[in-house]
Amino acid sequence: MAASAPTPAVTGFPTEGRCSYYVEKKKRFCRMVAAAGKRFCGEHAGVAEEENDRKRILCPLDTKHTVYEDQLAKHLKKCNSREKPKPDFFIQDINAGLKDETEIPEQLVPISSLSEEQLESLIKKLRKASEGLNSTLKDQIMSHPALHDALSDPKNGDSATKHLKQQASILGNIEKLKLLGPRRCFVEFGAGKGKLSHWVDIALKDAEKVHFILVEKVTTRFKVDGKHRKKDSMFERLQIDIQHLCLSKIPLLSKEKLPVVGIGKHLCGMATDLALRCLVETYAASCEERNEEPLAKRIKNDKTEKEINTLAKERNEKNVPEKWTPVAGIVIALCCHHRCDWRHYVGKEYFRVLGLGAVEFHYFQRMSSWATCGMRRTSLEGSNITQRRKDHQNDDSEEHDDGGYKITDASTESLSGFLTVEEKKKIGHLCKLLIDQGRIEYLQQKGFNPALQYYTDPLVSLENVLLTALPNQSSSPETTT
Repeated sequence: MAASAPTPAVTGFPTEGRCSYYVEKKKRFCRMVAAAGKRFCGEHAGVAEEENDRKRILCPLDTKHTVYEDQLAKHLKKCNSREKPKPDFFIQDINAGLKDETEIPEQLVPISSLSEEQLESLIKKLRKASEGLNSTLKDQIMSHPALHDALSDPKNGDSATKHLKQQASILGNIEKLKLLGPRRCFVEFGAGKGKLSHWVDIALKDAEKVHFILVEKVTTRFKVDGKHRKKDSMFERLQIDIQHLCLSKIPLLSKEKLPVVGIGKHLCGMATDLALRCLVETYAASCEERNEEPLAKRIKNDKTEKEINTLAKERNEKNVPEKWTPVAGIVIALCCHHRCDWRHYVGKEYFRVLGLGAVEFHYFQRMSSWATCGMRRTSLEGSNITQRRKDHQNDDSEEHDDGGYKITDASTESLSGFLTVEEKKKIGHLCKLLIDQGRIEYLQQKGFNPALQYYTDPLVSLENVLLTALPNQSSSPETTT
């Protein structure tokens, strides 16, 4: 007799045509499609012993899924987690930053192990370093007509509405900076399902020569970029860690020479620093030498004399300068400062000027979680906060592998006699602001005009800060209309 799936603690039935296995950890039925006449999907088929008692085992390449034991050899050849040949645009640690072992202590104690005097000293350093910084950012909560119908859909749940509001505001800010136009390449970092690029494409409608490069280091289900395969716009998905991505080696960018617009929605912690270095340091630097050459010389090897003259004429008619800008702009929604890393951080020099280093950064990035996690005042309130955090993790699942709201140092309650809830939140925000200011200084040094602003209401997302940047020759993000 077939074994039954775990009995759910709550009432409910699996969706028709979907797997009947109840996932206890997620408190819901599996949503995978079951084959015709079957109760379970391939992943949970072993539960029902429907396949002549064939045994399923964990995949040795990725224990998150299983495979029939007698098909292991075949599976290993096509498993998505298998080692694949490295593409040309993979260069080990190209965006990682310099590694200075002498700066990072071998072992740092958790915040819970710090004495009250040590914690006070850290907070004093934080407040001194933050003097003069504007802790109240400008509101740039916007929307865009491209999402009007989607936002008005009565079928939307709270989670879908929150994501749509954020995407609409990011899109509105992209348009405000005059980055929404033809003849450019949008690179979406931490793309996930690719929904931000999807809406940018919808907003651009029939704009010519628009390309999208979606960068994501893990295999993603339910991608939306597949919907655009038959359209004029080109979508290319790269499964690679930003740490190793060399944009100048991507055939599309090396051939077309389109200005790049870097975008991202909730780019977690160190991923933001890796993306910034990828754009304004490694990519822009690789384009500099070629950029300084005359137009005719740059295309001499690829074009005929007639094509050179035609291209030059078109550029003159459109008032396009010979010197093109590799990176036209950056629009990234920030989050998860507690997942930053000193080695990859682009604002090291800013910290050093303030008399701070790896140790202070280590504790500041952990304390930054206080801004979004909140603290327990009573056991009842604590349980409610925990539940809300779990809900928020589900809401933001497409951007965070752990929700991005995890307290990385379970020490905060031990500080209840030292700091109030509001004081902890303010300190958390100061930590975020200081880390972001290092990024601002970095972009300024690289010839960009950056800005921080609120792009959505905190009730929509606690991670509601948007980093924008334009090259200095462009209009300021603050003044562009």
